[in-house]
Amino acid sequence: MKKKTLIIIAAIALIGIVSFLVIKKISGKESLATFETVKVQTGNISNNVTATGTIQALKTVNVGTQVSGIIQKIYVDFNDNVKKGQLLAKLDETSLRAQLEQSQASVDQSQAQLDFQKATYDRLKGLFDKNLIAKADYDQALYNYENSKAALTNSKSALDRAKVNLDYCTIMSPIKGVVLNRAIEEGQTVAASFNTPTLFTIVNDLTQMEVQTSVDEADIGKVKLHQRVDFSVDTYPEIIFKGSVSQVRLQPVTTNNVVTYVVILDAPNPDKKLMPGMTATATIFVDEKINTLVLSGKAIRFTPPAAYLQKMMAEFQKNKAVRAKAGSSENGQQAAGQTTVNATTGQGTQQGARMNSSATLPANEKRVWIKNDKGGIRPVKITTGIDNGTNVEVLAGLKEGDEVVISMTDGSAKVATATSTAVRRSPFPF
Repeated sequence: MKKKTLIIIAAIALIGIVSFLVIKKISGKESLATFETVKVQTGNISNNVTATGTIQALKTVNVGTQVSGIIQKIYVDFNDNVKKGQLLAKLDETSLRAQLEQSQASVDQSQAQLDFQKATYDRLKGLFDKNLIAKADYDQALYNYENSKAALTNSKSALDRAKVNLDYCTIMSPIKGVVLNRAIEEGQTVAASFNTPTLFTIVNDLTQMEVQTSVDEADIGKVKLHQRVDFSVDTYPEIIFKGSVSQVRLQPVTTNNVVTYVVILDAPNPDKKLMPGMTATATIFVDEKINTLVLSGKAIRFTPPAAYLQKMMAEFQKNKAVRAKAGSSENGQQAAGQTTVNATTGQGTQQGARMNSSATLPANEKRVWIKNDKGGIRPVKITTGIDNGTNVEVLAGLKEGDEVVISMTDGSAKVATATSTAVRRSPFPF
C-alpha cells in the first residue's frame, strides 16, 4: 500500500516539474502574432435585388359573347393551338335569325311607305306650285315624306344590328395562340345581359413569357430597364432561367401598409418549360462587374487590436532611439520611414489615429492591412467599387495575389489558452 502511494506521489511530482519547465520555456519565448489572410482574386461581383412574381403570357385574351343563347357546338378544347379567325364555338341562331327576318320585314315595309309618301309628295307639290291646293296640304305631304325616310333609316339600322347579333353567334379566335381555358360546355346557356361571360381564355405564343414581380419601395430606385435577371421556379430548381427588366410600372401597390411596385421581366421560353401561373423567384443584377479584382469584405472591416498597435509603436520608438545614438541620420530616417508604415495606426500618435480612422476617407476609399517584410502588418489605402456586403471590388491600391489580413491572434493569448486546456484535461485528481 505504501509502495503504491509513493509511486503516485512520485508521478505527480514528475508531472509538476515537467509542466513547470514547459510553461517556463514557452513563456520565455517571444510571443508572436499570427495573421489570417485572404488573397485578392479576379472574379465577378454584383449587387442584387430579389423579388418574387408570377409567370404570365405576354398577351392573354378572354373571349366572350355579346349575345345570350345556348352553346350549340364547341370546336376547340384545352391546350389547342388556334389561328386568328379560327372558329371556336357556335351559339343557337334560331331566335336571332328570327329577329333578323323581322328587321328585314320592317325595312321592306318602311321602303314601301317611303315610296308611297314620295309619290304623294311629288303629286301635291305640282299642284301647290300651280296654287291649286292649300299650303297646309302641301306641308302635310312633305312631313309624311320626310318621316318615311327617317323610318326607313331606323329600320335599316335595326336590320344591321340584327345581322351583327347573328354574327356574334359564331365565336372566332381574335389572336393566334393556345387555348388556356374553356369555361363552357355544349348545351350550356350563356346570358350576356350585364356582364360579358368568358367562354375561352387564349394566350399568345408561349415561347415568350413575362414575369410580373413585386419589388419593395426600398429597392425600386435601383431597378432600371434592360438589367440582367436570373430567376427560377419550384418545378425546375436546378435550372436558372435568364431574362431582363422590360418595364418598371409607376403605380404603387399598398398591402398591409407595405408599398411595392410592379416590375415586368422578359422571360424567353423556347422549350416551353415555363407555364402561366408559376411562381418565380428572381434576382435582378442592379450593379455587376465581370473579371474584376475582388476582396473579401472581412478585410475592410478588420482593425488590429489596440495592444498590438501600442507594441508596434513602442518598437518603433525603441528603434528610433537606437539609430539616433548610432549617429546615422540618413539611415535612421530611412528606417523610421519604413517602420512608421507598420506603426502609423498606433493609438499613441496623431498620425496613427488618422490612418486608423475610416471616417476621414471618402466613401469609396477604405483602409486594409497587409503583411510587411518583417513579419508585421502595414495599412494600405484602396479605392473600392461595388460592395455587396460579402465581397468588395478593388479599383486601385492592390493587385491580384496580394494577401490581406482579415483577423489576427496574439501569441501570448494562444499560450494561455493551451495551458488552460492542458490543465483541464489532466487525468489526475489534483
